[in-house]
Amino acid sequence: MNVLMLRTSEGFEHTYLPDAEVALKQIGKQNGWTVRTTHHMNRINQDTLDKLDVLIFATTGNLAFDDDQKAAILDFVRGGKGFFGIHNATDTCYDWPEFGEMLGGYFAGHPWHEEVNIIVEDTDHPSVSMLGDSFRVVDEIYTFKNWSRDSTHVLMRIDNDSVDISKGNREDHDYAMGWCHDYGAGRVMYSALGHPDELWYESWFREHIKACVKWAAREV
Repeated sequence: MNVLMLRTSEGFEHTYLPDAEVALKQIGKQNGWTVRTTHHMNRINQDTLDKLDVLIFATTGNLAFDDDQKAAILDFVRGGKGFFGIHNATDTCYDWPEFGEMLGGYFAGHPWHEEVNIIVEDTDHPSVSMLGDSFRVVDEIYTFKNWSRDSTHVLMRIDNDSVDISKGNREDHDYAMGWCHDYGAGRVMYSALGHPDELWYESWFREHIKACVKWAAREV
């Protein structure tokens, strides 16, 4: 499997990014994958994508992709390949609505940064099956706009009883933490976890990340 992670930060730069690069490369080595990471946006082109199985975004801000790059990314997924968005992948490309439609939503705030309980909605799904029925984690909890569970498959959500729900910003109080869906012939996976640097050294979290990549690549 060939994997590329884009980690360009045109907005806030997350400190976890170097840890994620190391973790992904170690996961790749353990599984026989070729994993590359870059912050150079010119690496996202037709020639590069033709050689990839999974494209990962861990980006922030509006990225200055040209029309050819945008078309190549969408065609990459529609044509049968995998896209995996990590944490801040929803906090990017606001000026490119087709990206938000492909990914499933956009960042709308992070009202909680604390230990929360996460309910696993689909305990049989390979990307979250290692997490049990629920688990507790300290993370920066995103909320989302232009998002609806009617247009994706929710994998995990916040246990609203574990937070001060009055701080939330959705009328329906539906706060997903991960989802997946088909996009054309390809697969899209998103996990909102990953803000704390130390999380990338936890074995359970690495198993989750590995499984997300494998699902996006149709290896599971």
